[in-house]
Amino acid sequence: MTQKVALITGSSRGIGKETALTLAKEGYDIVINYARSKSAAQETAAEIEKLGRKVLTVKANVGDVDKIKHLFAEIDREFGRLDVFVNNAASGVQRPAMELEESHWNWTMNINSKALLFCAQEAAKLMEKNGGGKIISVSSLGSIRYLENYTVVGVSKAALEALTRYLAVELSSKNIVVNAVSGGAVDTDALKHFPNRAELLAEAAEKTPAGRMVSIEDMVNAIMFLTKEESSMIRGQTIIIDGGISLLV
Repeated sequence: MTQKVALITGSSRGIGKETALTLAKEGYDIVINYARSKSAAQETAAEIEKLGRKVLTVKANVGDVDKIKHLFAEIDREFGRLDVFVNNAASGVQRPAMELEESHWNWTMNINSKALLFCAQEAAKLMEKNGGGKIISVSSLGSIRYLENYTVVGVSKAALEALTRYLAVELSSKNIVVNAVSGGAVDTDALKHFPNRAELLAEAAEKTPAGRMVSIEDMVNAIMFLTKEESSMIRGQTIIIDGGISLLV
């Protein structure tokens, strides 16, 4: 099969959904992954089908390695290849460091960090069949700066960015290009779980040097750039999409 295929984890809504739709418009067949939002995943799949593309929808919690293996087995069975993997699924407990419990740590690290490693292992097997591919992860500014109640999520994203560098080196020989994009505050469904959401949005709107907040479209544009051949010499990098706010002290 020669039709290119893209997997976007956590693609039932937000940045993941818009990335899936944009890749479909670019001619990719799409694998939609979700953990809980079945109806939203089905709605996204229907939109992709209207664009004339094939779509596979797979329920899988990517914090569980067995579920990861199931996800990629389904992709291999349906398409026999994978060209782009967007590691977008994320979760996390919003609490100060002194209030975190072991279960909070394990849950967040599994979905936000461990998933990249074990998904990349499976993705590489499929990408090798067709001469290479692109792996792009979604991170956040909490990986490099303090955000209130963001301790374990920030640490998990820092681990994700470090893993991006290691994977970029080790997979380059297979012509697999690995990078990440890190966004400032983006008003998605995920942000609604932040206890200090209003303050984050107000700060972003007021202080961003670019004069506006980062949009979902801004994030998707960066992801799409990293899927192109023109970006193939960018490897192991985390590209910050924040309108310049992280430059401020």
